[in-house]
Amino acid sequence: MMPHPVSLTAPPTMSRLGLGCWPLAGMTRHGITRDDAIATVAAAIDAGITHLDTAYCYGEQGESERAIRSAMEGRPRESVFLASKCGIHWEAGRQQTVDGSPTRLVAEAEESLRRLGTDHLDLLYLHAPDPSIPIEESAGALAQLVTAGKTRSVGCSNVSLEQLQQFAAACPTSACQMPYNMLQRSLEERFLPWCQLHAIGLVVYWPLMKGLLAGTMARDRQFPQSDSRHKYPMFQGEEFQRNLDFVDALAAIATRLETTIPAVVLSWTMQRPGISSVLFGATMPSQVSANVPALTCTLDAPALAAVDEAYRARGPVAGRRAVR
Repeated sequence: MMPHPVSLTAPPTMSRLGLGCWPLAGMTRHGITRDDAIATVAAAIDAGITHLDTAYCYGEQGESERAIRSAMEGRPRESVFLASKCGIHWEAGRQQTVDGSPTRLVAEAEESLRRLGTDHLDLLYLHAPDPSIPIEESAGALAQLVTAGKTRSVGCSNVSLEQLQQFAAACPTSACQMPYNMLQRSLEERFLPWCQLHAIGLVVYWPLMKGLLAGTMARDRQFPQSDSRHKYPMFQGEEFQRNLDFVDALAAIATRLETTIPAVVLSWTMQRPGISSVLFGATMPSQVSANVPALTCTLDAPALAAVDEAYRARGPVAGRRAVR
């Protein structure tokens, strides 16, 4: 069955560069205060980054969504594109639980609206498929939320192509959110072409791959057990060194264009055909400012060719996480 013929029709306020609001919850980075989170969101909006991406589970008590609400005080609701997700929640002991049952999805979406202080979202994703619930049932619940006026559009996140196809066949689907960056490009094989063919916008996260592509990591950097990056082979041993060789090539491109490495990385990602918006994380206004140059950076043909050559020279990239 083919998906419904729905295209990504976002309000004008949706920006190609978006703020991923997971770090603001303070669950993966210590010392993030509520004031930090609010100031970071405000800085993004003031810089023209009006796409705010959050989720019901971004914080045990919805800290991310609550920070957005505070940052939005005194601003018109339509000045931002609000995207949230449902289907994952926390239980006692910080136990993350996936629940895609229709009743749970509707309840989480309504709680997110209360936390955000709005009567509608611009985009609501199924955060992740629930293996115990047919994805078509989860999609049906989100479709009902569109009918009820609780969200303008629906998407899904962290799915396989086959799951996306099943979801889109059951519910008009505007967007899909997946990890993608210069070094992790498997979406280009089948996933991205299918989304383009069926007018489903691809919103991507991890464009800077947890700081790896930001150009600030020393070659002797060690990641403690408290830092999730210690689980990723991309940050270990020879793989880490080869990735930093790739970043050195990006530095040369940035120097020629008189810009920054993050600007090169984010601009390259935004320029990829089929990419609707690129999300970056931040926990303070200065980190937002560091990424703003991407909004005015356009890579020319020599720069794009240099990226391709560096990628070929890098060779096959290790997977996301080490095998336990």
